[in-house]
Amino acid sequence: MSKTIKTLVAASLLGAASLAHAAWPDRAVQWVIPYPAGGGSDVIGRVVASSLEKQLGQTIVVENKPGAATIIGATYIQNAKPDGYVVGTADSGTLAFNPSLYASLQYDPDQFTYIGGLARFPLMLAVNESSPFKTVQDVIAAARENPDKLTSASAGAGSPHHLALEMFKQRADVKITHVPYKGAAPALQDLLGGQVSIGFVDSAAGAANIKAGKLRVLAVATPERLATLPDVPTMAEAGVQNFTAYAWQGLVGPADLPAQVVDKLGADLQTALKAPEVDEKIRAMGVEPMPMSASDFKAYAQAQQKEWAEVIKKADIKLD
Repeated sequence: MSKTIKTLVAASLLGAASLAHAAWPDRAVQWVIPYPAGGGSDVIGRVVASSLEKQLGQTIVVENKPGAATIIGATYIQNAKPDGYVVGTADSGTLAFNPSLYASLQYDPDQFTYIGGLARFPLMLAVNESSPFKTVQDVIAAARENPDKLTSASAGAGSPHHLALEMFKQRADVKITHVPYKGAAPALQDLLGGQVSIGFVDSAAGAANIKAGKLRVLAVATPERLATLPDVPTMAEAGVQNFTAYAWQGLVGPADLPAQVVDKLGADLQTALKAPEVDEKIRAMGVEPMPMSASDFKAYAQAQQKEWAEVIKKADIKLD
C-alpha cells in the first residue's frame, strides 16, 4: 500500500472516529421545566425523562426554572446553545397565551425548535358538593338572571382555568366575575369551601376531590366524554358549542437544533409516551399523554395560539 493511500485511509478512519464521538448525545442532557418541583408538569417531565434516559443512553438532568408565567424558563431554553444539550417543557401558556397576554416577551414562540407533544390536562367546569347547580344550564340561567353575581375561581390571571372561563362566558353569552388565586391549590380550596360559585379545574388538580365526591363536575371541555367520568357530558352535550379547552405541554429546544437531534429525540419521545409504564403513570394523574411529531406539535401550538388570541382580545386581558 502506497504512503498516499495509507494517509487517506488513516484520515478516513480518524474522521469516522470523530463523527462517532460527536454523535448526539455524548453527555448529559438538561431538561428545563418552567414550574416548581412537585407539580403536575414537573412530575410528567421527570417520568418521561426517566424513560428517555434508557433510550438515549445518557443522563437527563431535570432543572426547574419557575416564575413569570413560564417566561423565565422559556427564555433560558431559547437562549441556550443549539446543540441538543438543553431542551425543556413549553406549555399552553408559553406558546399560546403569553403572546397575546403580554405586549412584549423575552422569547419568541416562533423561534423554538419544536420536538414533540407531551401531555394535556382536560379542563372541566365544577362546583362543590353543596352547590345548587346540577347542570351547566343551571349556571347559565343564574348568570343571566344576575349578571356578574356568580364568581369563578382560577389559578391566576392568564392561567388555562381563567381563559377557559373567558371562553365559556363568550360562548354561553354570560357575565361571571373572575376571582384569580395564586395557584390551583388555593383556588380549589375556596371552590370546595363555597367562597366562589364555580370554577374551571384541570383533571390533575381536581382528581382526588372529584373521586371523593367533594367536587361535582358539570361538564368537560373536551370533544368526547372522559373515560374517567363517563356520566359527565361534554360542553357541547351540555349546550355550549365550540368549546374545547386543555392545559397542554410539549418539548422544545432553542432555534436551529440539528435535524439529527430533533429526529432522534422526537422519535424517542413518542416511544416513551406510548410505553405502558409511562402511559399508566401519566393517566393515573388524570392527564392524557399527547404524543405528536415535531411538525404536528408546532402546527397544534400555532392553531391554539390563534384560537386563544381571539378569546383574549375579546376579553380585553392584558397582564403587563
